[in-house]
Amino acid sequence: MTDLACAIDLLEDRASLYRLLASLYYQPLSEEQIDALAASDLAKLASDSESPFAPAYRDLHGALRLRHTGTKEELAADFTSAFYGIRTREGRTAQPFESLFRTQGPGQLMGEARSEVYRELRAHQLRVPEGVDLPEDHLSFICAYLGRLCDDAAAALRAGNEGQAAELLERQRSFFRAHVASWVRDFLAQARLMVETRFYRGVLALTEAFVAEEERSFEEAASAAA
Repeated sequence: MTDLACAIDLLEDRASLYRLLASLYYQPLSEEQIDALAASDLAKLASDSESPFAPAYRDLHGALRLRHTGTKEELAADFTSAFYGIRTREGRTAQPFESLFRTQGPGQLMGEARSEVYRELRAHQLRVPEGVDLPEDHLSFICAYLGRLCDDAAAALRAGNEGQAAELLERQRSFFRAHVASWVRDFLAQARLMVETRFYRGVLALTEAFVAEEERSFEEAASAAA
């Protein structure tokens, strides 16, 4: 496989993971989504001893391998309590909004982070779906946007436009550092105090592993370009 093909495959894999995370944080999973995840390659992914994602996939696979008629309701209850802010710890919630975690002290919804993400999405003709009452700095929308940048960069490489791909990757790196790396670890630490199911512990572990890999990949790219 050529270096170009490898780069495209990597971008497409990253886009898929971003889309998966976006779907996992957006709302409680439907029965169809649970079945699709259970039918995916979670067991194979969990068995890869060299993958930093393996522990997370083991949790996801273990949780869904024993699913039953009440699994959907159990996961929905855990999601709603943790990510809708019903459960609290010392007055804090684990709602996945950048505005709540990026500033020092107790955060507030609709803060400056929301305005920054809103402007970024608007500049690229993107917006929160009609009828969705969530601010733009929700982790789901942030992941969906980063996945879109990966898709666009892969398309630029396939079209032979390496300059455009480089611009898209730089935009992605800048956005990731400003709107993921700046707060997501604090969110994950808080969320671990809130979630109760093995499945959502796996979601948090997957998020942490992916963020760490993304930071390494950006550093490696910067070193290679130096």
